[in-house]
Order: sequence, then C-alpha cells, then structure tokens
Amino acid sequence: MTTRITAVLCFILAALSAASASAQQWAQWRGPALNGSTPATSIPEKFSPTENVAWVTPMPGQSGATPAVWGDRVFVSSVEGDTGHLLALCLDAATGKILWRKDAGQNRKASGGNNMASPSPITDGKAVYFFYGTSVLLAMDLGGNPLWSRDLEKDNGRNALMYGYSSSPLLYKGKLYVAAIRSADPSKYGGSGARGTVDSYLLAIDPATGKDIWKQVRQTDATGESQEAYTTPIPYEFGGRSEILLYGADTLTGHDADTGKELWRWTGYNPTHITHWRVVPSPVVAGDLVVVVGPKYSTMFAIRADAKGTLDASHVAWKLDKTTPDASTPLLYQDRLYVIEDNKKIMTCLDPKTGKQKWQFDLGGKNVIRGSALGADGRIYIMNEGGEVIVAQAGDEPKILHRIQMGTREYCWSSLVAANGRLFIRTSDKLFCVALPATAR
Repeated sequence: MTTRITAVLCFILAALSAASASAQQWAQWRGPALNGSTPATSIPEKFSPTENVAWVTPMPGQSGATPAVWGDRVFVSSVEGDTGHLLALCLDAATGKILWRKDAGQNRKASGGNNMASPSPITDGKAVYFFYGTSVLLAMDLGGNPLWSRDLEKDNGRNALMYGYSSSPLLYKGKLYVAAIRSADPSKYGGSGARGTVDSYLLAIDPATGKDIWKQVRQTDATGESQEAYTTPIPYEFGGRSEILLYGADTLTGHDADTGKELWRWTGYNPTHITHWRVVPSPVVAGDLVVVVGPKYSTMFAIRADAKGTLDASHVAWKLDKTTPDASTPLLYQDRLYVIEDNKKIMTCLDPKTGKQKWQFDLGGKNVIRGSALGADGRIYIMNEGGEVIVAQAGDEPKILHRIQMGTREYCWSSLVAANGRLFIRTSDKLFCVALPATAR
C-alpha cells in the first residue's frame, strides 16, 4: 500500500471516528440529530435514586433547561434559589463535581412558575454558550474563561411573552442562531418601562466574536398572545438548500441559513386567527417533511416544504387531529414519530411519512408531562412534571419497561439526555447521572 493511500485511509478513519464521537455527545437541545434521538448505547434500562447512579449533584434551584454534554463536561443552566441569580454551571461528567459556576444576572418573574433559566446551553466542544430568558448570552471556553457576552434586549428590544422567553439557541454550520417570536408590545407582562413596538426576528451571530452576521425580521399577522412562541429554531436541508425553520405567531417559515432571507411560509394552523394560541413544541424534521404541532392540543401537521413563497393546503402531507401535545415536542426515533398528549399522558406512534397510527398507549402516572421524550438504545425515556421517569420500549409494540420516582418536587420540566453511555436526569433540585457500573468508571 502506498504512502498516499495510507494517508487517505487514515484521514477517512479519523473523520469517521470524529463524526462517531460527535454523535455520542448531546451538544444542544434535542440532541445530535435535533429530533430527540441519539445513537448512544449502554444506557441503563432500570435505575432508581440509588441503583445504577454514578453520581447525584444538588442543583441550586429550578430550571427547565436541558443539560448539554460534551466529553468529560456537563453544562447546566439554573436559578439560585436563595438569591434569584441566573447561573451557568459546568460539572465533571465522571464525578458530578461542579468545576465552575458563573453569574449571569438576576432572574425575572414569569407566569406558571417558569424562570429565565429555561433556554438550554449549547456547545461545540470548544466553547459553550449559555442563553437566558433575560436575553443575556454568554460565551466561555470549556474552562469557564469568558470569551464574550451580549445583552440582546439592549439591541433588539424587550422580549415580552406571558410565560417568559424560553427558546434555546441553535448552533449550525458555523453560526449561532437566536430567534425571538414575541409580543409586539414590549410593555406587557411586567415591562411597564418599555416603549413603542418591537419586531420578532431571527438573528445569526458569529460564535467566535459574538457579533451579528445578519438579522431577519419575522413578519406576522397574528394578534394577542398568538404572537408569542417558545419554540427553538431547527435546521432543514432539502433539495440542496440549507434552511432554518421558525415556528409560531400563526406561521411556519423557512429561512436561508446563510442570509436569513425568508424562502417560504405556511399559515394553516390558525386560520380563524384565535388570539391566545401561543406555540410551545418546536418543529421536527422527518425526511422531506416538517412536522409541527398546533397550540393547545389542536391539529398536528406534516408539511411538504418543497416550494418557495406561500404554501397552501396542498402542501399538507398528513395531519393528526386528536391526542396531540401542548408543550412536548415530538420524538423522531428509528423511523417512527412518537407524540405525547401532555395532560392525558397518552403516547401515539406514527409512521412519519404517512401519519398512519401504529399504536396508542396510556403512559399512566399522576402528573402531566411538559418535557420532551428521549430516544436512545432502543428505548424511549420520559419524565413527567412530578419527577417520575418512564422507560418504554421503542418499536411497533408498546410496552412499559420501567418506571421510577426520581424527583421529589414539582416543576420537573427538563428533557432527559443520553450521552457517552450515561443518562442525565435533571429534576427540580438534583442532577442525576445514571450509568451501568462499567460505564460509570
């Protein structure tokens, strides 16, 4: 074998190894595929607060943010219960020891028990980005050394949402995307000092410097609370195009990932312009379809986003009218779409291409489900608001494999995370690392 061929093979193997290692991480909300799934294996099926627990670390306060995991680091957002300060935390993935913590300013009150530590941190393995409902954005290296910081409200106006700004950033192809789908009146919900009107927007930021690359105003005809959304921008690749999806304010839009230009929009989920239809679940990409959930247990739609301009009813591939979520983003895992009706605790398995129902199953339990499901190692992991974790079998036959009470308080809103053979469970007051004995070492 020639030296040139050997070098090429070594390069290919190194690239494949790096890609495999990256896929085992949980770098941002909804994981490596941005659909709630991960190829991570050796995740425990059975556990308890004492069984198969590598470590447990008390949290300083509540947060609905999902942890980010990269290698030997776990990144967590939180509110400090005693002071009300917003915190950025870094933990050792092997021991749970807090390696560093940074103050990100003061929490802001929101309805429903929510707080400003709801957006999830995000990392590329070189830097980590913490974002808060106050629009404070911090960039640090993995050692906790500051790189840059921003207050996006100073540049773009106050984010007024009834339950507090909760969207997570997106890191995609060298850009950090932040969306604000918000009330046009910044004085609402405690912002009495704000004046005038503000636009909703999609912002692309240079992750190395923190400077704006571009800002795209997001137009809407929505009124009242329907202007507001808690969704996260999601990438969509189709027909050679790389797009960023924004969902909310009566509209689903696709934006050019390089320029922010709006390429298409669909406005079919609120045709009568109901004024209180805020949106919580984020879009899910299923092949060439974009799946979105209407507000407050209304219709779920699969959209063919294969054109430009205004899309109409002919672009709806299928829809589901019953047992849809209000807050939980659907899970796409192993060519199946799992949808959870939050209040009734009913999970439905669908063929994502056709919308045909494979099964429907009562998850049981006393508490509603606000977090989103995780797909890992052939199983589905779900935590309800009361901290009960349900492990279900993935596939064409519904089955509960395990259920255990991990939390002792209400407001368990964080979604579960699997990375590098470990399962991370963020309850209202603790972070558990669940792992098989061999993996925990």
